[in-house]
Amino acid sequence: MYDPKGNSKDKSVQAVQFVEAEPPEHLRGIVHRFLALKTNGSLPEDYRFHALPDACAYLVFDQLSPTIAGATKLRAESEEFNLGKEFHFVNIRFMPGVWQEDREPLRYGLLNQPYKGALPINDTAQKLVGCPFEKQQSTLISFVQTLVEDNIVAPNPTTEKIFQNLDEITSVADMAEATNISARQLQRILKKSTGFTPHDFLKILRLQQSLNGADTWSYADQSHFIHSFRKATGYTPGKFAKKFDV
Repeated sequence: MYDPKGNSKDKSVQAVQFVEAEPPEHLRGIVHRFLALKTNGSLPEDYRFHALPDACAYLVFDQLSPTIAGATKLRAESEEFNLGKEFHFVNIRFMPGVWQEDREPLRYGLLNQPYKGALPINDTAQKLVGCPFEKQQSTLISFVQTLVEDNIVAPNPTTEKIFQNLDEITSVADMAEATNISARQLQRILKKSTGFTPHDFLKILRLQQSLNGADTWSYADQSHFIHSFRKATGYTPGKFAKKFDV
C-alpha cells in the first residue's frame, strides 16, 4: 500500500517533537496518519518546515491559536514553511483522493487565517487544546467519522487500485490498466479527486517509493533519478539524507 512521508525534520534541530499515530482499522482507507508537530520551548531561530509532495489532503489545527485551522494540500514539489520559534500543530493526513473537494474546498500550504467554513473544525480544534496527543486521537477519530457520515471524505476506488498495484506501475498507461479505465477517464478522475494529473501523480508515487527505501524503479538510470529527486525536493538524495530525518 501507499505509505506517504509528508514531511522531513531537520536533523540539527532537536527541540522539535514530531509524532504520528495510525488510525483505527475501519478508517485506514480514509486516514493515513494522525500527526503532531510542536516545539519544546522557544527555538533560537525560526524553524523551516520541509513539506514533501504526497498527494494527501490535510486537516491542520493550530493549538497555539485554535481558530487557525482548515483543510489543505500540497503541490507536486516540496515546499518550505517558516513556522517561527514556537508552534504546536495537530494534523490529520488523509489518503489521496478521499477528500470530496466539491463539498469543502482545499487550499495549498499551511493555513494562517481563521476557519470560516461550514465544517465543525473550530469546535474540534477547541476540544484538542491542552490534551496530550494520545488523548487527542479519540477526538480526531470521532471527527473523521462525522466527515465520513457527511460524505466529506469517502473511499476512492481508483487510487486504491493504483496503490494495490504500485510494484507493477511504471507509467501512466500502467495506472490506467491497473484501474481498468481509459487514460482519458483516469485524467478526469485523478484531476478531480487529487488535484494532480496522472503524470504528476506518478511522479509523487515515484518520489515516495524512494523515500520508503524502495529501489529507484521506473527511472531510466541513476542520473535521471537524482535529477527528478532534486527537482521535487530541492536536494540531491545524498544531501537530503544528511540534512533531514523522514
